[in-house]
Amino acid sequence: MRRYLQLALVTVLALTLFVACDSPTESEDSAFETLTNYMTENNLDLTDMTEGWIISAQDVNMAKDDYYIIDIRGDDAWNQGHIEGAHHASLGTILEAAGQNDSGKPIVVVCYSGQSAAHAVVALRLSGYPDAKSLKFGMSGWHSDFDVWTDNCRNVASNYSNNWTSDATADPAEFDYPELNADAEGGAEILAERVEYMLDNGFQGINAEDVLQAPDTYFVNNYWTQDACDQYGHIKGAFRIHGEDLTLANDGMKHLNPDETVVTYCWTGQTSSIVTAYLTVLGYEAKSLKFGANRMIHSDLQGHKWSENTPGDFDYVQ
Repeated sequence: MRRYLQLALVTVLALTLFVACDSPTESEDSAFETLTNYMTENNLDLTDMTEGWIISAQDVNMAKDDYYIIDIRGDDAWNQGHIEGAHHASLGTILEAAGQNDSGKPIVVVCYSGQSAAHAVVALRLSGYPDAKSLKFGMSGWHSDFDVWTDNCRNVASNYSNNWTSDATADPAEFDYPELNADAEGGAEILAERVEYMLDNGFQGINAEDVLQAPDTYFVNNYWTQDACDQYGHIKGAFRIHGEDLTLANDGMKHLNPDETVVTYCWTGQTSSIVTAYLTVLGYEAKSLKFGANRMIHSDLQGHKWSENTPGDFDYVQ
């Protein structure tokens, strides 16, 4: 009898060990946790993306030789004219182009308006180029011959007065983080995979009209300070998660709904493009409201405003 009891105990112990070894532990990190832990530990938080990420045409013109300039506009625009010494690439090939920068100079990315270049800057900064910058207003800010801004500066919010409000923004709830599917396993490897995903999907922009006519179909985030929001109002139903409140270190991403399209807007669509690219890497469905407040309430703006006098009219080559 004793022998049978011993055999039974051995069998139970063996089965227990088999199940324990075969099942994942509850402490095993998800792909999202592995990715974001790596990013936090390596100074790749959102605030690291927005620190000194933009440079004016005037500053570039005064020191063109100090920068490695990459122009990501299409072939026709490039052939029409580009900054002397610039290198031609695309958003999808920005990392390959950066890899050819044997000089080690800081990279400046140039696009049409400064918006898609901001996506490129996120890709570069997450890939080992922490000093990458975007040319403010793109080639539109370099010379009036390339101006795409003037025609896009409007007051479209006046057509949707019921959806532009001065009411206080609501406090966002807490949500689960997005479920991130990744083939890679380590933090660095998952990051590289997600940056490639972001670049492959191109610039993620959305028209102000589409958001204003149905803001409740999006998770809208007004990326302004409270003072600016108080001064100008905001899209109805928008939240205001800004700066340090929207970082991995502060768990700020928990205030974004991963089940809705997160639309971020700012003054010009350039900073919101940085935020959007970053959120896309993290696994959110994200969009940047194109041309920002300059398309919605241009006439009301007392700062952060495009004008026909903005372009520097600096020399370019064909």
